[in-house]
Amino acid sequence: MDRLAGLAMTQKPQTVADRISAILREAIVGGALPGGTVLRQDELAARFGFSRMPVRDALRQLETEGLVTIHPTKGASVALMDGKEIREIYAVRELLEIEALRLSCPKLTEGNLRDAAEILDQIDAEADVARWGTLNAAFHSALYSRCGNDRLLVLIDAHHNAADRYVRMLLSSFDYHGRSQTEHRDLLAACRSRDAEKAAAILRSHLRDGSETLVHAVQEQEISREA
Repeated sequence: MDRLAGLAMTQKPQTVADRISAILREAIVGGALPGGTVLRQDELAARFGFSRMPVRDALRQLETEGLVTIHPTKGASVALMDGKEIREIYAVRELLEIEALRLSCPKLTEGNLRDAAEILDQIDAEADVARWGTLNAAFHSALYSRCGNDRLLVLIDAHHNAADRYVRMLLSSFDYHGRSQTEHRDLLAACRSRDAEKAAAILRSHLRDGSETLVHAVQEQEISREA
């Protein structure tokens, strides 16, 4: 369980900018700061009790994750959800994560597989939607953990952060939670069998189906706003 706890918990922020970005990230992903919300550096600095510099650095960090848009003259705002961004994030996730899975699958230990299974049990039992994104990322990370490429894992983590609010939307809507868990268990079974190609095929289908479901939902929301 010690290994599982390490996987399921996010890394503790080390700087003021990290702490600010973590708070803003949760507010954006959780919906407290909806898309289009203006993020004024002076107001944020006053609220957090810090200078503008760490706030600026935090906003830039969130910009790299696709959560914030920074305009040269208009400043920063929460990025709107849109189908193009979803497709881009999930296309990159597919490239990165399938490669990590193929490298990791033959080297997974029984401990890695047990950790992944326990995370799935946690997802089944978790009532707090806000935890689903973190646990979902932890499950995938457990399966990629033996890939032997730290840079690849860092890139995957960054794109999980960018996808987090979409993942929460996906898992909490459209009756997708049960379907996602079924696909997760199929993926775990393929990894237990050390069938890297089957696991890669399941993962590819899992990511593409999730992407298309989200794109359709966002497009429906746009149509409703314009009506």
